[in-house]
Amino acid sequence: MPEYNNHGDVLNEYWSRLTAEAPDFQFGLVGDDDEILARARSVPVRWDGSVADLPAGIDGAIARGFDEGGANVLCALVIMIPRDLQGRGLSRAAVEGMASIAGEHGLESLIAPVRPSWKERYPLVEIERYAEWRRPDGLLFDPWMRVHERLGAEVLKPEPRSLRITGTVAEWEEWTEMAFPESGDYWFPEGLATVAIDRERNQGRYWEPNVWMRHALAR
Repeated sequence: MPEYNNHGDVLNEYWSRLTAEAPDFQFGLVGDDDEILARARSVPVRWDGSVADLPAGIDGAIARGFDEGGANVLCALVIMIPRDLQGRGLSRAAVEGMASIAGEHGLESLIAPVRPSWKERYPLVEIERYAEWRRPDGLLFDPWMRVHERLGAEVLKPEPRSLRITGTVAEWEEWTEMAFPESGDYWFPEGLATVAIDRERNQGRYWEPNVWMRHALAR
């Protein structure tokens, strides 16, 4: 099953191309013993600054980054951190690293299709509603979105269909360690939304929702 806390396996097919075509925008955080603590992937894209012109989620950002020229912003794709190292501030450091790299290359801002880390607890709540939730202190409800907010990012818009994952029914049963006896929509562990199972077509289709956020860069 793809690692839903970081999309790592889902996007593996793109990493070699990113490394070859945009090596300056891929990096890792390394510990004192040379252990890789986190990996970060991003791609420069063209964006006119309007909400309407944002890429169609992660899928759209990758397509735009590879297929179009005139990049003026950096788009974060993924930050991959082993589960046993999470909660140590590495995500914040990785986001700061992306922003620094964007500034060094003269890009205008850092945009990110953020994967809300607690959305898996509320898979039936529409991302448009979830993205607006805030704590009593006024900060965003979701912890990962809150990391970005504390670094100065603003919410641009929710993206209900950011990353598409499809597979056969057997593949989805293997990935989720669940059984899908009939066609329908199912929740599964770590899913941010439900997967649509169609047994007649032997297919499971899942759209992962994200929330676009923007970091302005200091000049």
